[in-house]
Amino acid sequence: MGSRTNLDALNDRQREAVVSDDKRLLVLAGAGSGKTKTLLQKIIYLIEEKGVNPYQILAITFTKNAANEMIDRLIMSADESKEYEKQIFKKGLTAKDKRNLRLDFQRKYSWISRLTIKTFHSFCFTVLRTHGVNEFDNKFKIIGEEKRAEEDDLSVYLAPITVFEVFHKLLIEQCSDTDYLIRLKRYILDYFVDQIHIQNHNKENLPKDGKYYTALNGTRVRSKSEQYIADWLYRHNIKFEYEPKVNIRDFEFHPDFYIPEANLYLEHVSNLSAPTAGKEEQFRKGNIHYVKTYESMARDSALFNAALDKIIKSRLPANYSKTVALSYQEAFHRYHEQVTDFIQQVMRVLDMIKVENKDISDVTERARKDQHERVRHFYELALPVMIKFRDYCVNKSFLDFNDLITRCISLFRNSPEIAQIYRDRYRYILVDEFQDVNSLQVDLLKLLLTDSSQLFCVGDDWQSIYGFRGSNVGYIVEFEKHFDNARTVKLNLNYRSTQHIVQASNEVIKNNKFRIDKEIIASKKSEHKIVIYAGRDEWDNVEFCVKKVKELIQENVPVDEITFLYRRSKMFQEYSKRFKLEQLNVQGRTIHAAKGLESSVVFLIGLTEGSGGFPDIWLEDRIFQVVKKANYDLLMEEERRLFYVAITRAKDKLFLITRLGQESSFLREIPEMYTVRVSDLLKPVVDRVIICSRCYSQLEKLWIVCPYCGNPVPQ
Repeated sequence: MGSRTNLDALNDRQREAVVSDDKRLLVLAGAGSGKTKTLLQKIIYLIEEKGVNPYQILAITFTKNAANEMIDRLIMSADESKEYEKQIFKKGLTAKDKRNLRLDFQRKYSWISRLTIKTFHSFCFTVLRTHGVNEFDNKFKIIGEEKRAEEDDLSVYLAPITVFEVFHKLLIEQCSDTDYLIRLKRYILDYFVDQIHIQNHNKENLPKDGKYYTALNGTRVRSKSEQYIADWLYRHNIKFEYEPKVNIRDFEFHPDFYIPEANLYLEHVSNLSAPTAGKEEQFRKGNIHYVKTYESMARDSALFNAALDKIIKSRLPANYSKTVALSYQEAFHRYHEQVTDFIQQVMRVLDMIKVENKDISDVTERARKDQHERVRHFYELALPVMIKFRDYCVNKSFLDFNDLITRCISLFRNSPEIAQIYRDRYRYILVDEFQDVNSLQVDLLKLLLTDSSQLFCVGDDWQSIYGFRGSNVGYIVEFEKHFDNARTVKLNLNYRSTQHIVQASNEVIKNNKFRIDKEIIASKKSEHKIVIYAGRDEWDNVEFCVKKVKELIQENVPVDEITFLYRRSKMFQEYSKRFKLEQLNVQGRTIHAAKGLESSVVFLIGLTEGSGGFPDIWLEDRIFQVVKKANYDLLMEEERRLFYVAITRAKDKLFLITRLGQESSFLREIPEMYTVRVSDLLKPVVDRVIICSRCYSQLEKLWIVCPYCGNPVPQ
């Protein structure tokens, strides 16, 4: 097999986890504590020391990159020549080159090729292709959000159309029903264009001309009841002019509506209307047809319809046709962006329904009882398209990524003999990043387990940051509740970060209530404290960061070891522009994208309180709450875990960038003993200790130069 299992390279907790025979074991691994190393050593230990057939081992990851990394590290452990390590990290190697190289070396070490190391999706794909014929067409294609998959081995099986394209196509088909089209257009205009549900609370967004509502034909009108009249005219294919300029005899004025085909003016009278006596006198003088409707009529839609029928239709020409031949393209040609937003909401709801393993009809019943008209109307419009999408995918033999798991679960439940094939084969199941599992994935794991098989899960509840994608931190926090006779081993030695970073992160995460207690200890010692820089404005912060990056480069810190992290991509825009001007080439990533990575130096920017800062808490649209209710406290805890992930990416130096008077509440959760606060061109805010102005190390009183960076100490 190559190198022997090296248990001596493990610390006590890692060794305990690797040699454990527990049937259900959770390895609770703090940031930088060597969790992947522990999982890989478990695989090698099972094969070398326990004589387990590699064919019986299933290792599950969340991303293809993580699976590839696991395979790479196993090959490197076996390859005494170091040839693989030399080749796989060559610059300019394409993904295809790496894949071929990986396959060649896997074949060279047959024990590695006999292991099953897959993502949840890739595993389910293989099951359904091999044994799923009774559950679904086993020649299915995968339909996703892109026309290529993150998983190279699944890309060739992708459908030639995306989820969005199918939804768009089906929405257009649904709009061949004129009633549906008009209801959809009304919804789009009300809630995406006029945003009447928001404007009621925000007067600044209201149009200055007082025309707050958009009619179906795009005309802006002043009231809901006027909008109703305009929409009635539109639905009946009756052309109209809104507030036309009229000068009959004595003065110019603007009646509410003019209907040319009936040669009729209509004035709608409400508490917003100006006195109409003067207008009426002018109509009489000009012998012009003129009628009035009243706000009281508008409160009863049946009464209002009848009144409009009586007032208007009797005046139309005998050959008038009331049929409306509307097309989707005509109705929405000015509203493509808003329709796209609507479709994406429908897609998100369907995705949530699948992840939460709920029935569409049950969700719709809950929506039907919702107290808000907007929510009820959304589901009335969304349900037919979701059902069409489901039927379309079945007809075309398409499965999306959630379907891969749900269909696999269904196969195992409906065909126990198939499930038994996999239970008999996989006696050892290892799961990486267990904090990211959702309910579907846990159901799948339980269907694969027997009383005699081993489940070895590695994860960190403090790093659970994908709740918005359906992951549930409860499965790792309450592991022993979900898996009988389970035991937990805590890896508490951090090999990545310095003691100030580790201790600060420990203190921050203690503010979360829903977590497992553990005290992470740093193996690295350093005098460098965490730097908190509070600029007067964003320009100030950018200037500080540019200066520090230049200093770090002069100190021979590699550029690719300096990373900027942020909660939202827009936070980095001003920094990115300035770095380009300065020809500084500085990695920028969202915190989510940086999960699992590390850098010598990390700048965490945008640490301000309030909207657009960090924490960034918002309770999502009530539409989504129908499927799964949000909890503000739990959302706040996930934001804090995200902050924890961000600061623990730093190996040596950490800079936290905020603004004076607008500091993030997370900064207040870091004890002062681990930080130095600077502003106004690097001048320390507090002067209790002597701090180096360049590297921020703590200095003794009599030192003339900083022993860490050589910077002169002001006397």
